Amino acid sequence: MLLRDALVLVAGGVGGGLTGSIAGLASLVSYPALLALGIPPIAANVTNTVALMSVTAGTAVGARPELRGQGRRLAKLCAVAAVGGLAGAALLLATPSSAFERIVPVLVALGSVLLLMRDPLRRWGGHRSMPAVAVGVAVLLIGVYGGYFGAAAGVLMLAVLSVAATEPLPVTNAVKTIALGAANLAAAVIYAVVAPVNWAAAALMAIGCLAGSWLGSILVRHLPDRPLRIAIAVAGLGLAAYLWWSAGR
Repeated sequence: MLLRDALVLVAGGVGGGLTGSIAGLASLVSYPALLALGIPPIAANVTNTVALMSVTAGTAVGARPELRGQGRRLAKLCAVAAVGGLAGAALLLATPSSAFERIVPVLVALGSVLLLMRDPLRRWGGHRSMPAVAVGVAVLLIGVYGGYFGAAAGVLMLAVLSVAATEPLPVTNAVKTIALGAANLAAAVIYAVVAPVNWAAAALMAIGCLAGSWLGSILVRHLPDRPLRIAIAVAGLGLAAYLWWSAGR
């Protein structure tokens, strides 16, 4: 592998780690970096999933204050997300992607709108918590999407968890990343056995993801809640439009 290619992968990982830990948009940076090096789409997708596992590790280290006391909640969310991740990996390997590619932009756009409407939705619901069953179903479906492709899965997870509980955004953001990591891990186990993972590319990108996610989890602690949430939502809407356009090409 050329030094230039290695630097592209590490840089793509740093960018993916930053955007993943802050905004849930890791694949917006990391997946195109893999494609740019000529890795075929399916191989790039599964390689990306494997590399993004290090985002979870970086966040776990960088966001320790936010994750303190979240053990029981994380155990439940991770278990459900992991089941979804397994299902998503099986779906990717067993079915054509054309129909799902049309659904993905709608899901991303919906998650972005939920982030924008979080406070009005909370007021409308009288600050009641989202039913646990509804949260579980949503996390399961997002886990399926995360295991299948995952672009902006973090936006969807952040939207659901933001509406489900009243807490500072950095806490929700850290919980979101760990839960998605469980879905990624479950899918990566399957991909490691039966899918065309480019292990050299995955390793280099994982190094960048680890550094980027550690830095991002620290930065998000000092960024204002409302502007950050709006920025994430706007970025998610932009990604939804791009994915819709790409699916129609």
